[in-house]
Amino acid sequence: MGNREDLMAGAKRCLYEKGYGRTTARDVATASGVSLAAIGYHFGSKDALLNAAMIEAIGEMGLALGAVVNAANEATGDPEERFVAVWEGLKGVFEEHRGLWAAQFEALAQAAHAPELAHALARAQKEGRLGLAALFQGLPEVPETEDELARGAFYQALLAGSVAQWLAAPELAPSGRDFLRGLRLVAAGVPEPAAR
Repeated sequence: MGNREDLMAGAKRCLYEKGYGRTTARDVATASGVSLAAIGYHFGSKDALLNAAMIEAIGEMGLALGAVVNAANEATGDPEERFVAVWEGLKGVFEEHRGLWAAQFEALAQAAHAPELAHALARAQKEGRLGLAALFQGLPEVPETEDELARGAFYQALLAGSVAQWLAAPELAPSGRDFLRGLRLVAAGVPEPAAR
């Protein structure tokens, strides 16, 4: 690997181990075995490096999410059982990537004071919505339509809420069956649109 790749690997390791807000440029340089000056040369700033590392790490974590969904799709053809299996399987992804999930929440809290970070997260959010819409439907990709963005936003909200609850108290986080029951209860309370 070159210095740039070493810096990305070190920054990702720091995000997992120290979080977004507590990672210093020196931490990244030490973790990557590269000089402090290399951060500025390759990325311009520590913040730009951490933002790039976070986006790349989220993409890598997306592969783990995809594996859970694919396993659920292969295990059963029943949509309800598949839904439950996905949300149960995601707990393993939460555990494996706990540091990155926590770092994302830290980054969200700092985005209001960091325009570069806010821009990077907004860009990733739209891509994430379309990715989740495709993933949960078992498709390689979906078109950028209002319906697919809405579907993705729903899954994104479920995922973020589930992770937040799991980070706070894993033993109290909802199960896949809890999610299915909640979805049914909410859907039952939403009237069908009037015919046009």
